[in-house]
This record gives sequence, structure tokens and C-alpha cells, in this order.
Amino acid sequence: MSANLSALFYLISGILFILALRGLSSPETSRQGNYFGIAGMLISIIVTFLTVGNFDKGFIYVLIFLLIGGSIGAIIAFRIPMTAMPELVAGFHSLVGLAAVFVAISAFLKPDAFNLGSAGNIKLASLIEMSLGAAIGAITFSGSIIAFLKLRGIMSGSPITFKGQHIINLLLGLSILFLIYYLCSSQSSNIFWTLVIISFLVGILLIIPIGGADMPVVISMLNSYSGWAAAGIGFTLENTALIITGALVGSSGAILSYIMCKGMNRSFFNVILGGWGATEQTLDSKGNEQKPVKSGNADDAAFLMKNASSVIIVPGYGMAVAQAQHALREMVDALKKNGVKVSYAIHPVAGRMPGHMNVLLAEANVPYDEVFELDEINNDFANCDVAYVIGANDVTNPIAKSDPQSPIYGMPVLDVEKSKSVLFVKRSLSPGYAGIDNDLFYRDNTLMLFADAKKMTEEIVKSL
Repeated sequence: MSANLSALFYLISGILFILALRGLSSPETSRQGNYFGIAGMLISIIVTFLTVGNFDKGFIYVLIFLLIGGSIGAIIAFRIPMTAMPELVAGFHSLVGLAAVFVAISAFLKPDAFNLGSAGNIKLASLIEMSLGAAIGAITFSGSIIAFLKLRGIMSGSPITFKGQHIINLLLGLSILFLIYYLCSSQSSNIFWTLVIISFLVGILLIIPIGGADMPVVISMLNSYSGWAAAGIGFTLENTALIITGALVGSSGAILSYIMCKGMNRSFFNVILGGWGATEQTLDSKGNEQKPVKSGNADDAAFLMKNASSVIIVPGYGMAVAQAQHALREMVDALKKNGVKVSYAIHPVAGRMPGHMNVLLAEANVPYDEVFELDEINNDFANCDVAYVIGANDVTNPIAKSDPQSPIYGMPVLDVEKSKSVLFVKRSLSPGYAGIDNDLFYRDNTLMLFADAKKMTEEIVKSL
């Protein structure tokens, strides 16, 4: 395929990727956005094959590995539950970063195969591009692995800190810049390998001090890193589609991270630099388990909601774990038949990643015009008869507004406590992902419903 023709098709795939991002910005158009993304990627792969042309014997190996990787991805996508989606995304980000590192290693060891010059005499621009791609890719890989382990529960979700941590991170960051500069002048293989190893270490040190409450931002941030790694390698390979795709992913991930940090009242630079400048925060339990709580059953909840004029549903990670979205939709339909006005309140970081709750509600065919974001609905809680909290913990905790020592202090939360009555569905009084008790459990207007979210909601439907 000619260079002009391949450039045209790469441009078309880039436009499709832009349309995909636009579609994914809303649950209503997300399916269409996915189709655009699939079409763009398919065009990119086919054009790349046709552009390379002569693979010799390597062509068969490329096809074999493409089929193996595609099959594994398809099997995982079909089998993975929505509750495990955040760690799946983190795992896939790690693979993108690792791929960038492997391509950079290949280009450094065999530059003639990439038309970058010869070993020891690589073009300066190409050397800078592959160095940045390798460094960002290595940081993305190791950081994503730590995020995966934290989200999976294999590793503690609490911040892991030690004395002098930020100084070490700063020194390692500066050493990466120095190594890239020195590599460009010496083209030493020892310097290159040192750069890769230090970058792997930086990825680990950047993510371990970030606590569970900030994990959704970390997911978005690592998404951005993987995009910039891909873009850097795209310049090395002189692949237009890879440059466009990487830049789109990198910039959109960075913008999303910034928006989420604003929504959580977090410092963007604190998060992306591994909590740099953050103050020490203590997890405060103070024996809240001993405080008196009011508990009820499905009949109590049904009575309160049936006699209410307005109900606001607040879904969270507990709903995702129990797969209670369909039962919740049945309950809402029953309430509507009784003339109750029902709406849904979604916190930007409800669940473990952006849009987690929106996807689950869309799966249960909840009308989009009944789902509202935090700033759209927060004032309505004061006039609400019943708030039905189904598995949302940290995003409803009033302590975020009152305790400066809390890990979630300053994070905007849903003003659930202002409702006349709060029905809180939870298995126990155990703390949320941020590791702190929810002060809402012990309020006079809160009725705790201790049960599995799906089972409790189904029982409420029967009582209604």
C-alpha cells in the first residue's frame, strides 16, 4: 500500500477514535462509541499489515500471536463481572505499558530494522522518543500492577508510606531525565537498561502511597500514562495511527483525571506525583461499632417508601457486588405505580472507576433522564422523604465535611443525611474502601438494613 493511501486510512481511523471518545462520554451513545472504536482499530491493524508488506516467515508468527492475544482478551471480556472491571482496566493498562517497553527495547537493540540508524548511531530524535516511551511504559506497567493488586484486595488499599518517600521519588524522577540525556550522548546499553529498571521502580513508588479513596483517579491517570507511552513509541515506529491513538488516550485520560480530582477536592499534582505534599492522615475508627444503630427489615423499608412522595436511590459498589441493579429497577417500578417520584443520585467516583454505576443502571434499562450527577441532585436531598442507599459508603459519609483528619476530608459527598429518612443497605457496619466508619450509620434518621443488597431489595419488592 502506498504511503499516501495508508496515511489516508490512518486519518480515517483517527477520526473514528475521536467519534468513539465522543460516544463514550454518555451512556446513551456509549454502544455506538464502542462500534466506532472497534472499526477504527480494525482499519489500523489491516493498514499496518498492508503497509509492512513483506513479513517473510515472521508473518505467520504475528498472526499466531494476534489470534492468541485476541482470544484471551475476548474470553476475559465475556467472563469478567462488572465488579471486577476496575482491576481489569488496570491490568490491561499494564500490558499497554509493557508493550511500549518491549518495542523500545527492540528498537534500541535493532535500530536498523526500524530505519532508525545503526547500533551505537541511532538518530537523536528517535532515541529521545524511544527513551520516553520506555520510561513512561515501564512506569505504567509497574504502577498498573500495584493498582491491580490494591483493587483486587491482594494488597492493602491503605496508603503505604515511609520516611523520605517524596524525596526518593523526586531523586528518581530527576535521574530518569538525566539518564535520557546521557543516553542520547553515549547510546550506552547499560544506561538504557538502568533507565528501564528505575522507571519500573518509580511506577511502584508512585502508586503505593495512594489510598483507596483515590483509586478511581489512579485508574484514569494510568490510562493517560499508557496513552503517552503508546504515542512515544508511535513516533519511534513512524506509525501515524499509534501517535493519534496514544495522544487521544493520553490527553483524554489526563483531562478526566483533572476533572475527577476537582470533583473530589483533591490536588491533581498530589495524586499524579504519588501524594506529593499530602499531609499524614489517620484512619479513625474510635469504636464507632459500639454506637447505637437502628436496624430494620424489608417490611419497614417498604412501608416508608410506599408512603413517601419522593425517593432518591444512591447506588454504590455494594450494589455492583450483589448484582442488584435489576431487582432495584423492579423496586422502582413498584414505587412508581404507587405514585412515588423516584430518581437516582450518582457520585463521580461511586464504585471503583468513573461511570461504574451508570453502566450497571443502563444494563437494567434505567431511563437516562432519571439518573443525576452529584451537583445536579445534591440540593434535592433536603426535600426528599426517603434516601435508599444501596452499597454506597464513602461517597455518603458526612465526616468528609467535618473531620480534617479523615482521608476523605474535602471530598464532595452526597448530602444523604439531609433526607427525612435514610435506608442504608449494607451487610455490616464494616468501613468502606477508604478504611473509615461512616457517620451516617449512627444518625437518628438512618435505618440500617443488614443484608445482601440484592436479597434485601427483592424482599422489599415483595413487601410492596
